[in-house]
Amino acid sequence: MTTAASAWLLPLLIAIPFVGGVAAWYAERLSLTWPRWIGLLSMAAICALALWIWAHADVPGVVPAHGTPSWLIEFRAEWIPRWGISLHLGLDGLSLLMILLTGVLGVLSVACSWREIQQYVGFFHLNLLWNLAGVIGVFLALDLFLFFVFWEAMLVPMYFLIALWGHSSQGGRSRVYAATKFFIFTQAAGLLMLVAILALVWLHHQNTGQWSFDYDQLLYTPLTQVQEYLLMLAFFIGFAVKLPVFPLHPWLPDAHSQAPTAGSVDLAGVLLKTGAYGLLRFVLPLFPNASQDFAPAAMLLAIAGIVYGAKLALVQTDIKRLVAYTSVSHMGFVLLGIYAGNTLALQGAVVLMLAHGLATGALFILCGELYERLHTRELARMGGLAQRAPHYATALMFFALASLGLPGLGNFIGEFLVLAGSFPVAPWITAAAASGLVLAAVYALYLVQRALHGPPADAHAIEDLTARETAMMAALMLALLALGLFPQPVLDLVRAPLEQIGQWYAFGVPVR
Repeated sequence: MTTAASAWLLPLLIAIPFVGGVAAWYAERLSLTWPRWIGLLSMAAICALALWIWAHADVPGVVPAHGTPSWLIEFRAEWIPRWGISLHLGLDGLSLLMILLTGVLGVLSVACSWREIQQYVGFFHLNLLWNLAGVIGVFLALDLFLFFVFWEAMLVPMYFLIALWGHSSQGGRSRVYAATKFFIFTQAAGLLMLVAILALVWLHHQNTGQWSFDYDQLLYTPLTQVQEYLLMLAFFIGFAVKLPVFPLHPWLPDAHSQAPTAGSVDLAGVLLKTGAYGLLRFVLPLFPNASQDFAPAAMLLAIAGIVYGAKLALVQTDIKRLVAYTSVSHMGFVLLGIYAGNTLALQGAVVLMLAHGLATGALFILCGELYERLHTRELARMGGLAQRAPHYATALMFFALASLGLPGLGNFIGEFLVLAGSFPVAPWITAAAASGLVLAAVYALYLVQRALHGPPADAHAIEDLTARETAMMAALMLALLALGLFPQPVLDLVRAPLEQIGQWYAFGVPVR
């Protein structure tokens, strides 16, 4: 893949959903079906382009030279040269996998909204696609000013998705409340991160005499111990709110329970991953010494999140809130793997990010389909679905087992690698984290028992999975099976960038 020819693929990845959103908005004037097809084709194009890049990229077999960032594709263009701000995009194996996950879940978000969204269809797809365009920009941006622009740009469309198309209660106030809560938490964390970015750039200027927001340049900024620790904490909080890390998670259950199905899929499957990606891409490499000092505290927060999320899931009566709290628990394992810092644990964290996005995205789609049929999310008003909708019950059972980490599925590979990589670093913390696997089995079986078995709350027949819904579930099942039975292509793709991040984390970036 030639550099000059391939460089334009990166802005194209961002432009496709952005232009697709505008086209979908205008297409509503012609037909309510056109915006759906435009959204579907736009995200399918992202999947196809990401797979093409994977097939043609020269994936490095060994870690690049110590301290030298290496990208499969890189794009640079001047933007605000006076302040050292550029349109700098870069793609490696880590960001490629995240973009592929965004494309897959984007396709599913459009597909699962086919019947649910009937009002302002064009504007809905505009917000959905612009949100995904912002996410892709986050995964590609290597200029910290540009990164922050994308980081903020993906929040406003999500606010509208929840506030305008979310589920109402008490006269519609709850969905606006959930959207506002999400926005305030993420904006406050983003403001803290912006201050840290500006401080890091100013310190770089003090040491070099040059203004630069470029990731490759800021890696080598000399910092005192206090400066590094304070900047690391600000970046960590900014990403921890989005992950979310306990106790910075309160926005998540409300946002999930009130969001439309597509919003829940994007929140759990994609937006949460931007927090983990930020820790991997920015916090560990930019502040390796402070991150090492902070690692025990981060691992304790990971354990708290694993146990807290699992225990809260067990007492939920709303099926969407139950699934939302399982995300807090699963992302605790991701945080544990990140701060273990070795290649094995980092690979496990990335695999778990992918598997969690697929499995939890599927569970939220199933929750949305059930709400369309029963007009309730209360587990007490379900029961007996195994007899009334056997295909639906099969899908729910499969993804509940994936969520608890059944061997042969992607979640098991991710959790196993995280625990195997973390044990040499922190054996007692890893042993405590392993208790989350037991709790996961309990809440998964609790979900299955309450929703699928026992006497039904009413005798009315319900529609089983349609052909469209069956195709979505089958695709996600095959993806989780492939990730669980043959994860090596994924591990090979991310090995070099994760080894480099692990080296920076363990030894620091040269010249620092």
